[in-house]
Amino acid sequence: MRILLTTLNSKYVHSNLALKYLYGVSIGSGLDISLQEFTINNDRDYVYGEIVRGGYDLICFSCYIWNIEEIKILASEVKKACPDTKILLGGPEVSFETNALMRENPWIDFVIRGEGENGFFEFCKVLVMYDGEPNFDVKESGLASVKSLSYRFGEEIINNELSKPMNLNRLPFPYEYLELESDRVIYFESVRGCPYRCSYCLSSVEKGLRILNTENVERQLRYFLVNKVKQVKFLDRTFNFSEARSYEIWKFLIENDNGITNFHFEICGELLTDRQIYLLRKARKGLFQFEIGVQTTNQVTLTSIGRDTDVERLFSNVQKLQDGKNIHIHLDLIAGLPLENYHSFARSFNRVYSLKPDMLQLGFLKLLKGTRIYEERNQHGYVWRDRAPYEVISNNYISAKEIARLKMIEKVLDLYYNRGGFSWSIEFIERSISNSSFDFYEMLADFYYMKGFQKQSHSKEDIYRILYAFVCDNEDRLPASEAKHLIEEDLIRTMNPDAVKKFMKKGWELNHD
Repeated sequence: MRILLTTLNSKYVHSNLALKYLYGVSIGSGLDISLQEFTINNDRDYVYGEIVRGGYDLICFSCYIWNIEEIKILASEVKKACPDTKILLGGPEVSFETNALMRENPWIDFVIRGEGENGFFEFCKVLVMYDGEPNFDVKESGLASVKSLSYRFGEEIINNELSKPMNLNRLPFPYEYLELESDRVIYFESVRGCPYRCSYCLSSVEKGLRILNTENVERQLRYFLVNKVKQVKFLDRTFNFSEARSYEIWKFLIENDNGITNFHFEICGELLTDRQIYLLRKARKGLFQFEIGVQTTNQVTLTSIGRDTDVERLFSNVQKLQDGKNIHIHLDLIAGLPLENYHSFARSFNRVYSLKPDMLQLGFLKLLKGTRIYEERNQHGYVWRDRAPYEVISNNYISAKEIARLKMIEKVLDLYYNRGGFSWSIEFIERSISNSSFDFYEMLADFYYMKGFQKQSHSKEDIYRILYAFVCDNEDRLPASEAKHLIEEDLIRTMNPDAVKKFMKKGWELNHD
């Protein structure tokens, strides 16, 4: 029996750790199992052709909010082309309201809900017994014993009980069986679950933590270090939930640094201790990358979503990390949370922006099935998009137009802050023409969209020209000549000399011949 494990990643550089675990647990099953990953940017005909030509008996899709809609189309077409092929879906996007999903999509034969490793291994054992018999009798097949499995029995959909939580120390290390892809991010998991109960997050649904012991963590990380991979991204929702454990792992990575590999962690900023911060100062610049979810500084909102954040301690610790100048800091905000209006969000933005992180991600709330905030959606008057990623449109506190306005701000924030290249000019212009950072990006967004610049992509050179045009449009607040000098300095520091010469020859006017 030929089985394909597959998915559509959001970008080529990303990879799917869940499929790698499934591949690892199925080794020795006697089944012919292949793993092939695509992206949502691949042409659908190309992906369809690759799958159909494979002649698989079972195709397993790993489903998330970024790929579920495309997978529904793709898998249904594959089923039409290969009606005897069984289709199995798994992943967070199909683990809730599974009956409705299967009723609406009759081409789905099986779903594995929640964690997949135990259920998939049991499922493989059933398939081995019926290898070569694709139309085996469901009632007599033994499927009823497969934990976490949903399947069809006539017109009925059967949902088996969920498997017990997986012991991470019993999982095979998948990268020992699969080739390390040097051109992709390597994903790694040392903890499942999260100590926090944020109402918008699927990690809050699972109770308790499953922890890979430190000995196994260090053994597996050493494998990446020896192979000199470019980046390892921890999937742990709160890596530093344990002060002692995170200290030991960070210390191990500092002492065994190969000078190449970067490690990305999601951490809770207020949990950092002075002992950890002192240790982190010893790290090579570029060794660590920290993503910290601030989400909001509005205490009423934080309480509503179940986050007991000490905002002042968080800000103090982030500033200490910034003072070390050796760790890339990525801070997150979420628009559309309960009890936060447009002006409250602006205050959160200003406070977080004042920390000058390397990246400030302005995200938008997603109403995910299975979360508490989804259950409370009527209480807060949520309107959201019907299709994945189920992004908020409005609620009782912020209007659809205000959310759309924040989308505009997100666009220019990414162009002029997160992408880099404007470190001197942006700060000077912001300070000169606006009352706050949020006001500045609001003004810049209004100008950018009023001129229609959002309607097409722009070269890096034209992004500089647009900023200069914005300054000229506000010359009553700031002489354009003063800002032009700093924009030019940023341009020279960012671009290669030939590109700078070409820019100067063309001039500062957009669409200049």
